[in-house]
Amino acid sequence: MKSVCIIDDDPEIRDTILSLTRRLRLSGESAATLDEGLDMLARESFDVLFLDVRLPDGNGLTALPGIKRLPEAPEVIILTGIGDPDGAELAIQEGVWDYLVKPSPLKQIMLTLQRALRYREEKRCDRAPVSLALPGCVTVSPRMRPCLDQVAQAAWSSAAVLVTGETGTGKELFARLIHANSSRAKGPFVTVDCASLTETLVESTLFGHVRGAFTGAETDRVGLVRLADGGTLFLDEVGEMPMSLQKTFLRVLHEKRFRPVGSTTEMQSDFRLLAATNRDLEPMIERGEFRRDLYFRLKTMSLHLPPLRARPEDIKPLTLSFVDSLCARYGLPTKGFDADFLSSLEAHDWPGNVRELQNVLERAVVAAGREKTLFSLHLPQDLRIKLAKSHLEKGSALAPATVELPEVGLDLSVFEPQNLKDFKESMERRYLDRLIREHGRDLATMLEISGLSRSHFYALVKKYGLTIPS
Repeated sequence: MKSVCIIDDDPEIRDTILSLTRRLRLSGESAATLDEGLDMLARESFDVLFLDVRLPDGNGLTALPGIKRLPEAPEVIILTGIGDPDGAELAIQEGVWDYLVKPSPLKQIMLTLQRALRYREEKRCDRAPVSLALPGCVTVSPRMRPCLDQVAQAAWSSAAVLVTGETGTGKELFARLIHANSSRAKGPFVTVDCASLTETLVESTLFGHVRGAFTGAETDRVGLVRLADGGTLFLDEVGEMPMSLQKTFLRVLHEKRFRPVGSTTEMQSDFRLLAATNRDLEPMIERGEFRRDLYFRLKTMSLHLPPLRARPEDIKPLTLSFVDSLCARYGLPTKGFDADFLSSLEAHDWPGNVRELQNVLERAVVAAGREKTLFSLHLPQDLRIKLAKSHLEKGSALAPATVELPEVGLDLSVFEPQNLKDFKESMERRYLDRLIREHGRDLATMLEISGLSRSHFYALVKKYGLTIPS
């Protein structure tokens, strides 16, 4: 295995790092362009990759998901000439080892390289690969690989974990995956819906009560905290927990002891804590709506789930899985899909994420009845109307480009004969070139206007040798 790979268009940087690797008795190779570097990574395995951001043929950050999918993906150290906080955030989310800004001292580069190599060696020798049980989890997206890695890390430990993400991204599912792969898997998984806790019954619900503790308490009741003994206590939507309860619950987390309402005796519960929220707790802390000490207690480890619109590769496998389950539930024959049905699903932005997709598919399956194929017609009317309006708006947004096409040579009266495939590719390239010139620094807008998925868009950009501005 080669030790170090450098992808940087600055020959001085490449020579400096290669010289450094030789001084450390390491082997290395370098490339001046992103395509050349990616080809090198596809052919050989490396321990560490120094990756520039602004390269002649693309942005290094956009290549990170593909690099992370490699069988023996290297540890990535970003080395860029212009520090960008958003770029640093994106890089760290993609799992890079470090983000360095040029010119970095040679000593710093050397220390970073040595630490990355030591980490890689320890990771390789630490323990056997973890085989996760993933009941109910359907994903093929590279954006979800770090999430599954974090599930494995969390399952191996007993630390508290805070799962964050938009509504419907599967936060409870991932909490259950952590539990199912942990040493407590045979114990109970007890869910506390913090959004439904009422001020009057919250302590009774969590800690239980004894007979006669209050009007209506005719028998003893075991609380949810006690039920979680030996297993996992999951606080769903913890951002909704009443302030009056947060201080009390903090003590319970610290001591694992509590007193049922009306009792003079304390009880103990050995539970592992998992929590989830779709709210940003840090601004809530600044507004005095959430306790800072409780927040840090919950966030020993954190797991953030990306929205469905950021992982469109998962729409098809999720659709297949959900439709099969729905057909089995309703006693219907297995259904196929019309191509336009899946295209419609992929064109939607899914603000409700996976939960919304599941609900839409259930309505489509019910509408189709015993028909063998799902068509766009079976989708809910509100979704079809939204997609139609979005399509028309995109057409309006691109109207100026259509008017100006003669300037780039589209004059059919003098058009030189050519086969249809070449003509289509020529127009496709002009379309993308115009789109990039007008919106090249706004990827989200380009994807919205073109209606392309991220992977399809980048495939076409590479096919036609186009460059996206950094």
